[in-house]
Amino acid sequence: MCLNCQRMKQTKVHYFLIWLKALRLRTLFLSLACIWGGLFAVQLTQDLNTPITIFTLLTALCLQILSNLANDYGDSIHGADHAGRKGPSRAVQSGAISAKAMKNAMILTAVLSFVSGCCLLAFALPVIGKMGVLSLLGIGIVAIIAAIAYTNGKRPYGYMGLGDISVFIFFGITAVAGTQYLQTASLSKQTWLLAIAYGCMATGVLHLNNMRDRISDKEAGKISIAVLLGFLGSKIYYSFLLLAPIACFTLLFILENYPPKASVPVTFLITLNLFAAWRVKELTQFDPLLKYLSLSTFSISLTLQLFLSLG
Repeated sequence: MCLNCQRMKQTKVHYFLIWLKALRLRTLFLSLACIWGGLFAVQLTQDLNTPITIFTLLTALCLQILSNLANDYGDSIHGADHAGRKGPSRAVQSGAISAKAMKNAMILTAVLSFVSGCCLLAFALPVIGKMGVLSLLGIGIVAIIAAIAYTNGKRPYGYMGLGDISVFIFFGITAVAGTQYLQTASLSKQTWLLAIAYGCMATGVLHLNNMRDRISDKEAGKISIAVLLGFLGSKIYYSFLLLAPIACFTLLFILENYPPKASVPVTFLITLNLFAAWRVKELTQFDPLLKYLSLSTFSISLTLQLFLSLG
């Protein structure tokens, strides 16, 4: 292989890895976990519809990637991502990817999210009917807009302390309850417990991110809950976000007549994350906790599936 060809190949691989990093793969486990919570609720009453399940997962992944790319672009444009930031460098802020290329990627991912969502609704039409399709189509469009508007536009809502409630709604209520509704055209008590639990854990991941970036966000004028509450207040708020799922899962297990010991692995996973956050003294120490909580949430979904399989 000629030297120039080898260099071109290395450059392409390097550029691919940069884009792969920009996707923030660790966050995708969180999206999958929340959808899986909804799938668990479905399986409590009936078998899964395979096409609906596949397109639900695909649409959720597209929306999460869109959100990640939009955050990279928006935070760089608004100055929240800068050299003094405690977290890992972002693609646009570091110059690894141009703002124009990132914007084009956002548009492409938004289109893919919409197309995947439409395919999902087409398969769900016999289950939820025309009114259900129209309602969820509207919610899907709002979800696409929300993913972009979090850090973009003249007044991004993520800069006004509204990020947490948005994550709770879309990762909890929409992801879990929406997933069950698509396959059953109904919602159960168990679904609402799962929606609250997953919504709180997803909000916890965002809050860890905001605790890590609290100082740099404040300097950039980004007012998150972590900025409003300060270091100690943020840890107390985070404790609430993780204690609520423990209560929800415990109630769920009681409703499903699981043995008391069933709650042990779930409680253990959540408690580990809680203790880890309280041990943090430096803001940079929050960064690895994002991955731990995302993977813990995914592990909880695996645990629920195991309980269901063992019956």
